[in-house]
Amino acid sequence: MSLLQRLHHFFIKPVVEPPVAELYAACVDQARQVEFYQDLQVADTIDGRFDLLLLHVFLLMYRLHEAGALKQQLFDLMFADMDRNLREMGVGDMSVGKKIRPMISAFYGRGKAYQKALGESDGALAATLGRNLYGNRQVSPEILQHMTSYVRRAAASLENQNLADIMNGKVTFAEPLFK
Repeated sequence: MSLLQRLHHFFIKPVVEPPVAELYAACVDQARQVEFYQDLQVADTIDGRFDLLLLHVFLLMYRLHEAGALKQQLFDLMFADMDRNLREMGVGDMSVGKKIRPMISAFYGRGKAYQKALGESDGALAATLGRNLYGNRQVSPEILQHMTSYVRRAAASLENQNLADIMNGKVTFAEPLFK
């Protein structure tokens, strides 16, 4: 599906199945865990929150590799929510599409990088997380190690959950432990 076709979805209200809404809400709730901002030093900004949400939606979609329709619905819901949030923040109708396009590109770019890094060493995953979650901010190697450990635990936890349960909207993320 082309970018233009994907953007078309934003001009019509998506039909959201309850399980998809529950999965998206779980991603939002997990991305809002205070430990990410206080202990793991992700910037508590619009960008930091967006990047954590992208990470969690990616992790869930990574688990749903064989459930294409559900992945698409989750993607559509996330960007319909981004559209709504931008409008609530005062972005005008004519500018929303210009703001959403880079968000979609960011999602695909980060998803591709995360997928590659998950198949590689912890060092590669830490470097990818460093670029995408922390950007130009310097964080200690210990923080990156803890975030890398969290992402590995989250991916493993999701992989071990029953696919039928997930498809019914029941998902649990790993705790963002910091010790």
